[in-house]
Amino acid sequence: VQLQASGGGLVQAGGCWRLSCAASGRTFSSYVMGWFRQAPGKERDFVAAIITSWNAANTYYADSVKGRFTIARDNAKNTIFLQMNSLKPEDTAVYYCAAGPRASMIDSDFSYWGQGTQVTVSS
Repeated sequence: VQLQASGGGLVQAGGCWRLSCAASGRTFSSYVMGWFRQAPGKERDFVAAIITSWNAANTYYADSVKGRFTIARDNAKNTIFLQMNSLKPEDTAVYYCAAGPRASMIDSDFSYWGQGTQVTVSS
């Protein structure tokens, strides 16, 4: 699986923004897809992940973004999205999409990574 994240930019605090991650590979739908972020001088942190089965999609979020961010996937287009609302300056980071074989909030459990896209939230 190859991942290509896009959509980063500069946004004002309180605003909203959406990131996309396009995946290649015919087994896209079988992977757990996630978003992580890394702020300057900090470790990479879990943001959100989505698991899909034949009849449902389950999502889970870091406490810091719960209620503000939404992860979604379009298996037909091999793409995942991260809708970010009510953005705060502390959301400023490089955002990475990732794919892995099982549900996890740990970055080492994800096997494939996109290149990262910068999101900057100005106060």
